[in-house]
Amino acid sequence: MSRKDTLCTEFSFILPQGLIDNQQRSHRNGLMRLATAKDEILVQQERKVRENPAYGTLVMLSRVISRLGSLNSVSPEQLEGLVLRDISYLREFYNRINQQGNSFIPAQCPHCETEFQVRLELVGE
Repeated sequence: MSRKDTLCTEFSFILPQGLIDNQQRSHRNGLMRLATAKDEILVQQERKVRENPAYGTLVMLSRVISRLGSLNSVSPEQLEGLVLRDISYLREFYNRINQQGNSFIPAQCPHCETEFQVRLELVGE
């Protein structure tokens, strides 16, 4: 199997603002993995999500963010401290990698009709 044929399951990102920890350090660079069916099921079983369905976003993001700065994991409570710009960025990033499988989209030159891939750039990258 060539390297091109392997499935990429983790994607790097850079938050526009970043998570500020207790020592006032900013954590912006991170890794997000693809979500699984099990993630969806476990999110729905969380008490906080049953009480407030909007909390599901934070629980899901905490499950799929495998690294943020020097943090090897993040909790929903930590994500509560992010500015809305960062939450919006993470939602969009999550949707793009899980719905498309990567951060590239097919494109075609309007002049010569050559097909190529364009990397989607998100605010903050």
